[in-house]
Amino acid sequence: MPKVLCCMCGVLMESNAANTCSTCLASKSDITRGISTEATLHQCRGCGRWHKDAGKWVACELESRELMGLCLGHVSGLKPPKGHASNQQDKIRLVDAGWIWTEPHSMRLKVRLTVQREVQAGTILQQSFTANFTVRNQQCLECAAEFRQGTWKSVVQVRQRVTHKRTFLYLEQLILKHGAHRGCLSIETFRDGMDFYFPDKGKAARFICFLESVVPIKLKTSKKLISTDIKSNIANYKFTNLAEICPLCKDDLLYLPAKTARNLGNIARLVLVKNISEVIHLLDPLTGQTASMSGDVFWRDPLRPIVTAARSRMTRYVVLGKEAVFLRQNASQRTANRKQRSRLARLTLAREEDLGSNDAQYEEQSHVGYLMKAGDVCLGYDLKDTALSEDDAETVRANGGFPNVIVIRKLYGGAAAMEEQGGDDLHDDSVAVAAAAAKKNRIWRLKRLQVKAGDEDETMMETGERMSKKKLAKLAEQEEMDEEDFMREVEADKEMRQNINLYKAQDVIAKKAMDDAMDDEDDDDDEDDQAIQLEELLDNLVLDDPADKPTAAEGNAAPAFSEDGTLILSSMYEEGERAAKDGIHYVSREDVRNVRDKDAPVVVTSQSKPGKDFSDLL
Repeated sequence: MPKVLCCMCGVLMESNAANTCSTCLASKSDITRGISTEATLHQCRGCGRWHKDAGKWVACELESRELMGLCLGHVSGLKPPKGHASNQQDKIRLVDAGWIWTEPHSMRLKVRLTVQREVQAGTILQQSFTANFTVRNQQCLECAAEFRQGTWKSVVQVRQRVTHKRTFLYLEQLILKHGAHRGCLSIETFRDGMDFYFPDKGKAARFICFLESVVPIKLKTSKKLISTDIKSNIANYKFTNLAEICPLCKDDLLYLPAKTARNLGNIARLVLVKNISEVIHLLDPLTGQTASMSGDVFWRDPLRPIVTAARSRMTRYVVLGKEAVFLRQNASQRTANRKQRSRLARLTLAREEDLGSNDAQYEEQSHVGYLMKAGDVCLGYDLKDTALSEDDAETVRANGGFPNVIVIRKLYGGAAAMEEQGGDDLHDDSVAVAAAAAKKNRIWRLKRLQVKAGDEDETMMETGERMSKKKLAKLAEQEEMDEEDFMREVEADKEMRQNINLYKAQDVIAKKAMDDAMDDEDDDDDEDDQAIQLEELLDNLVLDDPADKPTAAEGNAAPAFSEDGTLILSSMYEEGERAAKDGIHYVSREDVRNVRDKDAPVVVTSQSKPGKDFSDLL
């Protein structure tokens, strides 16, 4: 190819169509022409999500790859319009994109973009520039619905006909762990259940599927016509879903019908409810044999417990001694595995209230005997004086087929110093003091949902003057006692703790560490593996923050909220840390002064391919 002089600078160069060298061509070319450098993004102040397009809202953290893709989608000129046939020279290639630091309260985002374009055959120019985005507040549809009356389309009414709320406390922790409340407009609480309000039928159906996967429920649905458009044949309905939870609760004592016991693997008829999941798990407290009953089987022939796991039905016992028990394997005990059989023990018990007054002692076999040692305090059912509703159960007890005591669980820490009395003793000052001490000494805390009192509870409060102060105080204290009972269940059941999130109480942990450093006692013979260990606890629970605020984001983690309810999208990351995690360049606040709005184009020897982190974002 012949060589000619550049028409602008006179440098000897190979001939081209413009007769201009690449340096002069770059000085008079602007390959960013047609690319917008100003755009506006809309963010919902309520839930912190960003508006994408066509009414879609997505949750993105600051400096994240998702937010970068949203910003690039608002930059016109990076991608040719659909149906536009552009030649190679008109094509813009995005080779790099990075974040530039902005003041947190400026409502501005800046992105540093680097593009390439082939201006003529064999000449490729590269140029960097800054795109500025202004953040505006705009309320999303879900948040707008929360401030309007009658905006819910479907309600899920969860009910359980029992005298306590321990099941709902456990269900609340499952909902928080799995985020099943996302998309819920509001939550109301009642004495026998909770109501969850959703903006559409689909979100309610998803929540019902979650309930079916964690507890046995019986579902009833109905709908109410709100309005109708005769011309377009469109009707507006509100849907009500009643989910009734199985009335059996953890630690309830059952006396199974003979046929049911045979169908469940020849398990003993006197069983405890071990726990409740999508099925009902039963346990023989004398042999450790287990069985599972599905919800369908239960609802076909509902069972009533002979002793409910109520505070007034539990008795405190002191362990005086124990002896390990080993059972031989046989066909009727095939579900009692070797590990469970080795955990059986024969306990020597005495009622705590009888100590010092009489010498009555009981020797009973227990499935939690391996946890006990002399001097421990445990809870149990006193079957000696319990009235049984089943006729054959009375006959079996008369023939000596029932144990006198069924041990339920061991009491831990401050709970062992509490009174387990009901009735009039429920309001004793020592009980309240002991309950407060037990709660204060726990090294763990639980997160709670943000709920409001239902109409039923509000009516009671409005007409409170008609109720005696003693009854109002009893209702309030009963809720506190239900919560304390649930805390004890969590302390005594390692399997239950695997399904919920426990958070560290840093102040209690620090105080306990100081006390342990001064105490040199070592209990090497303690076989207890149910006590809560520090390794099970999670960090980052701020008890002063408001209760959990749900988001309607699909497929994204729920963001954090400050004390006033505003979103903190980057609360878990330091400056530039989130961008580095996604492999995105970040210009820090110290280097931002050296960044110009637009750099001069430079000639590159070969065309770079778009980075893999940005090729799918355009």
